[in-house]
Amino acid sequence: MSVVKPFKAVRPTAELASKVAALPYDVMNSDEAREMVIGNPYSFLHVDKAEIDLDKNINIYDDKVYEKAAENLQKMIDDKVFIQDNKPMFYIYTLTMNEKSQTGLVACTSIDEYLNNKIKKHELTREEKEKDRIRHVDTCNANTGPIFLTYKAKSKITEIINEQKKNTSPIYDFVSDDNIRHTVWIIDDDSIISSIIEEFKTVSALYIADGHHRTASAVKVGIKRREENTPFNKNAEFNFYLSVLFPDNELFIMDYNRVVKDLNSLSKEEFFDKIKESFKISECDNNNSPYKPSSPNTFGMYIDGKWFSLSAKKDITSSDDPVLSLDVSILQNYLLSPILGIGDPRTDKRIDFVGGIRGLSELEKRVDSGEMKVAFSMYPTTMTQLMNIADAGKIMPPKSTWFEPKLRSGLFIHKLY
Repeated sequence: MSVVKPFKAVRPTAELASKVAALPYDVMNSDEAREMVIGNPYSFLHVDKAEIDLDKNINIYDDKVYEKAAENLQKMIDDKVFIQDNKPMFYIYTLTMNEKSQTGLVACTSIDEYLNNKIKKHELTREEKEKDRIRHVDTCNANTGPIFLTYKAKSKITEIINEQKKNTSPIYDFVSDDNIRHTVWIIDDDSIISSIIEEFKTVSALYIADGHHRTASAVKVGIKRREENTPFNKNAEFNFYLSVLFPDNELFIMDYNRVVKDLNSLSKEEFFDKIKESFKISECDNNNSPYKPSSPNTFGMYIDGKWFSLSAKKDITSSDDPVLSLDVSILQNYLLSPILGIGDPRTDKRIDFVGGIRGLSELEKRVDSGEMKVAFSMYPTTMTQLMNIADAGKIMPPKSTWFEPKLRSGLFIHKLY
């Protein structure tokens, strides 16, 4: 059983939605955000990264940043940039990239289901990032960024949502700067809302695709509010948090590639000899084209202007463990750690990660510039692997999945009251 709850969204007017909608706060730094909002006072980055409206030297965790976020949000509400719907509703959110669409249900999900592991995670979180979003949510009194959830597709839910898309007009329909089309519909019919609630009761679990820190933070704010309001009302809005739920068969995971600064004091010959202990290695015939792995247990490697293919030997791919069998684990456990000395990729400054949306040419660029010595292209993790790991209560290695397209922040706000 999975709980989904309609809510009274605070959302932008139709005229301003395209200007308000912003990429998630954690995909750019403060300087990049300042550049993005030039000429656009409506961008939701003024709320999600409010340091851009303060002195450049301010600590991004300063109290003034969270106070400014709340101030900017309230001003946008006062100025009628945002409106609030007068009844609890569901919303449909379709993102289209390169003619491929994915459609999610915008709803609130239960902090208790997260605490009871009915909303399943596959990543660890970092305390400092949790604290940041806890303060942001608590000070703004709102969930400002939606959590990206998935579930094992149910034909009846898809049928209901598609029928609504067919029979109603969208409230938003625009193309963002990165050429992603964003289309939103309202579900305000009480009988349809009830049907959706009932259908989700047949969904055994929800899975966090992206947004582990935002989820953990939303849950901790909810717990804090419960402690401040004892006895608490179980239907109070702080018991729920903003989510967009997509069926797993519509999602697209891209490769999440690696670049490393040096060969850990090895010569190139020594490096290749050590690789051959666990991988079959061959130089690619056409070095004008990057090598993109086309199957699991294969990797591309770019070094000194040439691409090589790596194929993991059978004895290192035979694990029944859903984590150890991941390509990101194989590369980490048999190459990055023992050969290049990358013990903890979460903290080691010698490694960086490049999302597949940037293309393999970005790997070549980083190596050819001299910034990095070697790059590795990966075969993408699958949705089945993600769900199996979450079901087993295990954790993926860092930077295992890169989802595209990215949900926009600012189109839906859930007030905690």
